[in-house]
Amino acid sequence: MNPRLPAIDVDVNGMGEQKVNGQGVSDEQIQAWADEAEAGYDVSRLRRRGRPSAGEGPGRVVPVRLDARTLAALNERAQAEGLMNRSEAIRAAVRAWAHVACGSTTRQYLDLLT
Repeated sequence: MNPRLPAIDVDVNGMGEQKVNGQGVSDEQIQAWADEAEAGYDVSRLRRRGRPSAGEGPGRVVPVRLDARTLAALNERAQAEGLMNRSEAIRAAVRAWAHVACGSTTRQYLDLLT
């Protein structure tokens, strides 16, 4: 079973040739894909689409403005820590500040750091 079916483009020159990624596709292959689709797919094996989860459940966009100096420091720290992007760096900083990761009070969290 192929959970990622390619798009099928019909040649526009009137020849009626079906192609996938520029390669010709036989009627037998198209029928095999149709049979597979009609039989149904195991949803757990399908590729997830969209942004990955940013924690528990769907995330909400929270716009924030940063001055150039703070943004430069954020980018530098994110790169030094091997974070993929600014958003990951901001989430990590907010989690640390809000203590979401350890569920402790501010005083307990600060004591952990010292």
